[in-house]
Amino acid sequence: MMRFSRYAGNPNIGVFAVSNESVSLIAADADPLFVKDVEEALEVETHLTTVAGSFVVGSLVVMNSNGAVVSGLSEEREISDIEKLLPVFALDDALNAAGNNILANDNGALVNPDYSKKVIKAISEALGVECVPATVAGIKTVGSVCRATNKGCICHADASEDDLALIKDILKVEAQRTSVNHGSRMVGAGVLANSKGALVGDITTPIEMGKIEDGLNLY
Repeated sequence: MMRFSRYAGNPNIGVFAVSNESVSLIAADADPLFVKDVEEALEVETHLTTVAGSFVVGSLVVMNSNGAVVSGLSEEREISDIEKLLPVFALDDALNAAGNNILANDNGALVNPDYSKKVIKAISEALGVECVPATVAGIKTVGSVCRATNKGCICHADASEDDLALIKDILKVEAQRTSVNHGSRMVGAGVLANSKGALVGDITTPIEMGKIEDGLNLY
């Protein structure tokens, strides 16, 4: 299922929520209608939370079916709440916005190339997948410009053929170039998805919707 939505008037819904195959973490102040959209489109259990005292949950968390990586600025209470759902690794690094800096599914992950080898190893262990430093369209914050599931990946409209090939090699899915929200290249910010469905910012055009549907294999 694909559905249009917005969070507090903002079409960049991926900034405020994150999902894997069974669970979605959503900003604690989210409107019940937004929560319902997530539950119905992705067929997940939803949990409202803050991360590092902030509502930008999608920017600060990345997760797959094996675990979650959260900002190292997160409070103990927040980590404890998320740990009731899946294992958590707190990313104690200057680049602690995990959702922006890491692109992951259950098969692999691409990470900001500015992470140290030690940090990349820790992320790999937390998510249970191979992690490879990379850029997409020359951008280091790979999570902000892509959205991957276990069935497909959509990415920045200027991604190169080499970028697409690397995504296929590491995440084991085909990638489709697109934009979202009427021309935004920040695909990760405008889409929330898993293999069962997608929630898309509500100013996304029909052409963009078609590419997102193709890229995420939502048929």
